[in-house]
Amino acid sequence: MSLYNTIAPVTITCNKRLAPYLEQEVKDLGFEIQEAFVTGVRVKASINDCIRLNLNLYCASQVLYSLQQFEASNADDVYNHLLKIDWENIIPDPGYFSVTSNVQNPTINNNMFANVRVKDAVVDRLREKRGTRPSTGSDLIGTVLHLFWKNDFAEIFIDTAGDSLARHGYRKIPGRAPMLEALASATILASRWDRKSPFINPMCGSGTLAIEAALIASNSRPGLFRDNYAFMHLQGYDEEVYFAEQDKLEEQIIEVPEVKIIATDYSDLAIMNAKKNAVAAGVVNMIEFDVCDFAETEVPQGEKGVFFVNPEYGDRLGDVTELEETYGRIGDFMKQKCGGYYGYVFTGNLDLAKKIGLKAKRRIEFYTSTIDCRLLEYELYEGSRAVK
Repeated sequence: MSLYNTIAPVTITCNKRLAPYLEQEVKDLGFEIQEAFVTGVRVKASINDCIRLNLNLYCASQVLYSLQQFEASNADDVYNHLLKIDWENIIPDPGYFSVTSNVQNPTINNNMFANVRVKDAVVDRLREKRGTRPSTGSDLIGTVLHLFWKNDFAEIFIDTAGDSLARHGYRKIPGRAPMLEALASATILASRWDRKSPFINPMCGSGTLAIEAALIASNSRPGLFRDNYAFMHLQGYDEEVYFAEQDKLEEQIIEVPEVKIIATDYSDLAIMNAKKNAVAAGVVNMIEFDVCDFAETEVPQGEKGVFFVNPEYGDRLGDVTELEETYGRIGDFMKQKCGGYYGYVFTGNLDLAKKIGLKAKRRIEFYTSTIDCRLLEYELYEGSRAVK
């Protein structure tokens, strides 16, 4: 049976705290969740199913197809077990492969040593079966193998993604301290935005939040912006399966002429770069860009949309004293201009968030890099009702 049609455990990983949104995405694609954990979910799927997952998921990082689980107390055990796997039926000839790993074993103090033992086993097996040595390296441009090894439990995967899916591929000009695309998608999915009402994004920087909102609203998937995945570098790859999934991506895009997405920034350069990124993502016509102070941003009245801002929070950018004033102005703007909206502030500085002067209805936990962050949700009432 072709490896592409064989059902096996598949682990779909994501950045920490994105798992609830990834889990819902995977369910929406019709997969049954076997297990959910802090950095991903596990399903049963074939590699052909993995192609679909790679192309469709906003919040994922890797899609790992399990080959085998085994016991290993040391690196020689890993080598001896992997030497028995029929790599000649997995890696093309001539082939190039790379190895990544997640290792927590008391005999290993450097993951690179574990990677080398995996490479040794695969190379020795292929040299014996083919008489030639495959190429190896650290670039994720061919077949990618992933070793998970914790204490005595080990599992070897085919990483069907290669480079992380968390970078969606359209953003050519990242700007300063950009939000990871998968994180931006997850924060939008965590909000109460209905994908039809206004989405207002001041301080837009390189435009990631506004672009991801436009992609989600139009059901435009990340697979539209990438043309190389590790699953393309396996024995028996049928490009027609991939092309069929690509066609589905195009067919499922929806027109949403009624949606109003507004992105502003005080920097001419930021808006210029955000427009270029939106062009690359194919959504520039869905977003109204403007150069202005955030407090001058147009907020359509009489509608119940979302105000979403990701201000600097003093860890990497911005002076904290100046930012206290900025956060206070954000609170004033939401109270005065955003009645009827839900307000969202994504920040890694909860002390600064206190300067907003509003009580958050929800505090949703996220990370950006290693920074503990919150997406703060404010319900902003219209008229004379007290603002909370």
